[in-house]
Amino acid sequence: MNEKSEVTRFEKGVGLLRITLGAGFLYAGLEKVLRLGGGGPFNAAGFLKFATGGALPGSDPKAIVNPTRDFWVSLAGNADALSAINFLVQFGEIAIGVALILGLATRFAGICGVVMMAAFYIANWSFATGPFNEQFMYGILAAVVAYTGAGEHYGLDEIVERLSFVKQHPRLRFVLE
Repeated sequence: MNEKSEVTRFEKGVGLLRITLGAGFLYAGLEKVLRLGGGGPFNAAGFLKFATGGALPGSDPKAIVNPTRDFWVSLAGNADALSAINFLVQFGEIAIGVALILGLATRFAGICGVVMMAAFYIANWSFATGPFNEQFMYGILAAVVAYTGAGEHYGLDEIVERLSFVKQHPRLRFVLE
């Protein structure tokens, strides 16, 4: 294979990964906002109170093994914090999803995805089936998207980088690409 076809394969693969990951984030956010699962408005209190006990291989399902659980439960009991969390989860998932799908501010969106998934990973603390759960995998994929400059491949970052404003402010490259 020649070098040009390898670059094209990489560009297509990274572009597909970025768009697919973005669609996953977007759907998760829209599911909460539009109540696609039925029920009332999204509320993270249930997760924070009851899904943060954690699990380890062979541990009793009722045992609390998450050393950070008290922190998460305290957030569930704080109305102001809970309101902020509910907003940030929904807005964050939608914003990250849209940005990744469009390939706009991809590096920033990817880093936000990593931070969000890291928080979910620590809060969930579920290692009953090993350390590589859904949040871990989404976080790694978001890191790859951020690191590879995936927005330059079939995304708007490639176009935005050519704008004179961006050229005059080269630090913007840290959130683009």
